Amino acid sequence: MPYALASTRHAERVRGAIEGRIPAPSDSSRLVSSWQRSFERYQLDPGSVIGPRVLGAGELREIRDREESFLRASGQCLSRLHDMVREADYCVMLTDAHGVTIDYRIDRERRHDFKHAGLHMGSCWSESEEGTCGIATVLTDLAPITVHKTDHFRAAFTTLTCSAAPIFAPGGELIGVLDASAVQSPDNRESQRIVNQLVRQSATLIEDGYFLHRTAACWMLFGHQNRNYVEAQPEWLIAFDESGNVVAANRRARECVPGLDGPRHIDELFDSSHVQLRDVGRIEAIAALRLRATGAMLYARIRAPLGRSGPASAPRGTAAPVSHAYAPETDRSALGPFLRSTDARVAGNARVAQRVAGKRLPILLLGETGAGKEVFARAIHESGARRNRPFVAVNCGALPESLIESELFGYAPGAFTGARRHGARGKIAMADGGTLFLDEIGDMPLALQTRLLRVLAEGEVLPLGGETPVRVNLDVICATHRDLAQMSAAGTFRDDLYYRLSGAVLALPPLRERHDIAMLIETVFAEEAQAAGRPLALDRALAARLAAFDWPGNLRQLRNAMRYACAVCDAALVDARHLSADLAARLPEDTLDSPASAALSAFSLTALPPADERERIAAALTAHRWHPNDAARALGISRATLYRRIAKYGIVAPHRR
Repeated sequence: MPYALASTRHAERVRGAIEGRIPAPSDSSRLVSSWQRSFERYQLDPGSVIGPRVLGAGELREIRDREESFLRASGQCLSRLHDMVREADYCVMLTDAHGVTIDYRIDRERRHDFKHAGLHMGSCWSESEEGTCGIATVLTDLAPITVHKTDHFRAAFTTLTCSAAPIFAPGGELIGVLDASAVQSPDNRESQRIVNQLVRQSATLIEDGYFLHRTAACWMLFGHQNRNYVEAQPEWLIAFDESGNVVAANRRARECVPGLDGPRHIDELFDSSHVQLRDVGRIEAIAALRLRATGAMLYARIRAPLGRSGPASAPRGTAAPVSHAYAPETDRSALGPFLRSTDARVAGNARVAQRVAGKRLPILLLGETGAGKEVFARAIHESGARRNRPFVAVNCGALPESLIESELFGYAPGAFTGARRHGARGKIAMADGGTLFLDEIGDMPLALQTRLLRVLAEGEVLPLGGETPVRVNLDVICATHRDLAQMSAAGTFRDDLYYRLSGAVLALPPLRERHDIAMLIETVFAEEAQAAGRPLALDRALAARLAAFDWPGNLRQLRNAMRYACAVCDAALVDARHLSADLAARLPEDTLDSPASAALSAFSLTALPPADERERIAAALTAHRWHPNDAARALGISRATLYRRIAKYGIVAPHRR
């Protein structure tokens, strides 16, 4: 059948199913709902044979950099799945939470065929752009699915079969989609049953691998109802802190263990009166536990936190390290790390953002370049009700003035020379249902400010060269390093737009002014050390010098510095030799006695003789009833340092002797 005729017939079938004139596809209400949204809400053409939008190399690189830990956790599983389905001519794709393909596996000799079908890096598969397809439907419904051939909304994809499954973060939010697709396959949907099952199993493995990565510094319970599968194939993963408070649990555990949706103590979940769970972790035994809620038996192995330092963790003669451990996310809100900041301004901003997120109130973020405005904006989005909808970021200062209008508002077919034949949707329309983030809004030309004002005031966008406005429902977050109030007074920024955007104004402090700079240095270093895949520690003297530095490039500069140091370090301890020459030359001299160093260690235990040091630690633990957080705070050291000293001197709690 000629391709044009096939696309026409497919478009007629879609319209007929939506109008109820012919049977719906594959007896699936999910597919029918997706077809209706694609046709009515997104106004897509079912007869279109244009492939998916593909990101440029620079934009894709930025997204992959942000998803680095997710990519590390999923890479091996992608390869394993591809090995199982490659003989049947499938490719395997991994997308982020917005449907952008950030990794894939494909046979080299079939690369051209898959790329021609739109299956390659950087392709975008949101429902608002491509209509019904495997990835888009999972993004919308958060459940696995097979979209087979003519189940697809657009004619461009009716030869494809796609089986896809969601991947969730430890906090339960969607972080990506795993998909296996073939360009050619049998017409019978049942032929995809095994592939669908393999994709679902692989998505669970990736999810659990990412879970273990994010909670590496926690105690971990690996559980199964059968003792023989605890080591080989645990189903339940429950992370808890040193005090026994549950930090996170994987999806299977949340489904099977009552009470895991809220804050709980591990002893409230399991009857473990006959055994101390952390003692089980130290001897690596398998323990039998009883679920308090149901009485069911569970067999579990407990693993101590990874990276925990013992007496021999650092080579002799080296300076005391800050930390080996990766700090877990103990708050299920994406704003959690900001809420826990010891800098009052950062924590205050997070509390305000938490209250206004999702309240249809524009948010304006002020701060120097590199201060983390986009990271904070994403955290706001992911903490609100729209977290599973698109987060679309546009840097108004990075686009040429001639392209900003078409990039933001889109354009109608034939709007200008070189335009795509079918037109293009702009970033504003792509953010429908989610959040539009306009970075460097102060650089937006005055003429476009008027058009943006109409979007905010009337909730509709008119494509360039178009006649019919399109309704949009979105949250707007803007950011700038400029003084918009001053620009408004000078006439270089519209007054009415400034007042429309400044529903909530949050000023992010530069890194040099933050009171939690020592903690930030430790956290960023730990993340980069984890990504480097080697046990690394940061020299305390260097950490103090870093904390006293001005950091003109703020958090962006700090992260690049730590990434470089971890990459070039050829020892266990990162010190000043491993910094770039430019940064090392500009750092202040040794500042271990400075106020910045005091933030890292208010009291240096290493200055005491060993006997006095042991006595002081034991006294602090006794005075605070062996609560490690309180004792560490009283001693002026981190909890990780306290644990190292406890192990070094063989200090044992009275009830464990």
